[in-house]
Amino acid sequence: MTPTPTPAPTSAAPGTSPSSPSRRTVLEAADIARALTRIAHEVLERNKGADGLVLLGIPSRGVPLAHRLAARIAEVEGSAVPVGALDVTMYRDDLRLHPARTLEHTDLPPEGVDGRTVVLVDDVLYSGRTIRAALDSLNDHGRPSRVQLAVLVDRGHRELPIRADYVGKNLPTSAGERVRVLLEERDGSDAVVIEGGPPGGPAGQQPADVRPEVAR
Repeated sequence: MTPTPTPAPTSAAPGTSPSSPSRRTVLEAADIARALTRIAHEVLERNKGADGLVLLGIPSRGVPLAHRLAARIAEVEGSAVPVGALDVTMYRDDLRLHPARTLEHTDLPPEGVDGRTVVLVDDVLYSGRTIRAALDSLNDHGRPSRVQLAVLVDRGHRELPIRADYVGKNLPTSAGERVRVLLEERDGSDAVVIEGGPPGGPAGQQPADVRPEVAR
């Protein structure tokens, strides 16, 4: 009797494996570009121009987003906007639970932050604890006249009374999902993807968000 041939294994979709969680893209490169352009115009409208503005990105992906926003603002205003980076590692309230953290880089513009409107820029807003840490860190570097917050993605699930002034995309979430923000500068391409959870999420819920490194 001729043995029955064993069926060949079904190949997984590109970028996934048979055992990998579900993964779907919610924002592509063009969507991210449009969101950043809109945020740039909202920043200028709210602040009546770019005079006195400083953009500080929260590492890691908040930094390239801050530089992109600064470039778009400069295109409209015709002048450069100071941009830098603000590390929050040593100000996190979970540091004692996870002491082995890599220190990121703080790089303030030569103009400093005193008396200026500082726009903190981050990729994902979740619990609000990273932003609380950023405010503590900023307080050690000067006294801005105002502090505003711009995020590419807001997933909800706030644990502190913190709200973003500028949001690229609101993504109501379920706890079992993740949202990864991928940027060309760090990941080789631009996208926001949802990982985990059933397609579409539980009834009445939409995809979630979490930055790749840590829950926010």
